[in-house]
Amino acid sequence: MPKKILIFSLAYFPKHVGGAEVAIKEITDRLSPEAYEFHMVCNRFDTTLPREEQVGNVYVHRIGFTKHNADTQSLFHPIFYFVKILYVPGAAFKAWQLHRKLSFDGFWCMMLYMSYPVALLRMISVRIPYALTLQEGDTFERVFERWYIKLFSPILLFGIRHATVVQSISTFLDGWAKKKGYTGQSVVVPNAVNTKHFMQSYSDTELQATRTELGLSEDDVALVTTSRLVEKNAVDDVVRAIALLPPRVKFVVFGTGPDGDKLKSLIAKLQITDRVLLRGQISHEVMPKYLKACDIFIRPSRSEGMGNSFVEAMAAELPVIATQEGGIADFLFDAKRNPDTPTTGWAVDANSPEQIKQAVEDILSNPDSVNAVLATAKQMAVEKYDWNLIADRMDKEVFQPLYTNV
Repeated sequence: MPKKILIFSLAYFPKHVGGAEVAIKEITDRLSPEAYEFHMVCNRFDTTLPREEQVGNVYVHRIGFTKHNADTQSLFHPIFYFVKILYVPGAAFKAWQLHRKLSFDGFWCMMLYMSYPVALLRMISVRIPYALTLQEGDTFERVFERWYIKLFSPILLFGIRHATVVQSISTFLDGWAKKKGYTGQSVVVPNAVNTKHFMQSYSDTELQATRTELGLSEDDVALVTTSRLVEKNAVDDVVRAIALLPPRVKFVVFGTGPDGDKLKSLIAKLQITDRVLLRGQISHEVMPKYLKACDIFIRPSRSEGMGNSFVEAMAAELPVIATQEGGIADFLFDAKRNPDTPTTGWAVDANSPEQIKQAVEDILSNPDSVNAVLATAKQMAVEKYDWNLIADRMDKEVFQPLYTNV
């Protein structure tokens, strides 16, 4: 009989997908249905999504208030913050119902916030072993200073301290639970990328057509990012750097978020509306073609739990410019800052448009050294950040302890 694991996640495929949701799908799709039966409780958000369906190897149970055809941008509306808060008691109740019917062997909480419903369940004597995955992208101080975290901190701390396993996706996040009193088993298992997906090739004709679609000429140098438009991702710093670079350097932005209007105002103020191309959200399925149609990947994050997008760009053989904040330091090694480690990208300080300008100039003026960096970064992505490897580690180091250590 397969072991039954219930996953707690705010959202899931096919819509409103981020790094955490991609991780769940990539891992569960690679684990045998003969070994595991995965269920999930997540928010519905959108009335066009069914309340129950199977997505890959996960049976999805959706709850909560919804909006018709809600897109990713609409989820930043204040009303959806309350929907996310109401998820906690709703998810606990739904899990209680499902457990009575299916008798789960373990829970999996995807991100810190998901330990809330499990804590509520334990308070009513549903004491199932569970894994807590830390995927947070903000700093420790910022996460725990949020008003809804502080307001219900005793419940959160209860949820953290009773986890069977705490899995962190970076060394930056490893130890967060211990700071909050956790004394159990902790492991670092990073996220990964579908390297084959991002390594696929396209004809010159396809890539040129994609560049034309994006508004790029043959002579343009295209910086590209796949980022939520929020402060931590520092898209504004790239915009400021574009104003310092020659006119042929342009910036393609894939993503939406609450800082969208603020970003547009900055672009207009700097008079570079023709050089910053805001192209909205794109699907993970078509992302490799759009990345390969550009020249340099950039996200100078002010904080980052890990950042799948960086490794995806490395697999797609793009030079990567990033800070070494948070989990990025696990894989972004700079020739000057990390002389004893093979170089995988170009590091800049946070809040430094001038350093971004210098990194772009260095990449454009040193094609031979760039090619060597691209080869090293791609090799690292394949050898250390492939989902097949990570799924196997999750099985052995995170899921198996849920039912072997009880």
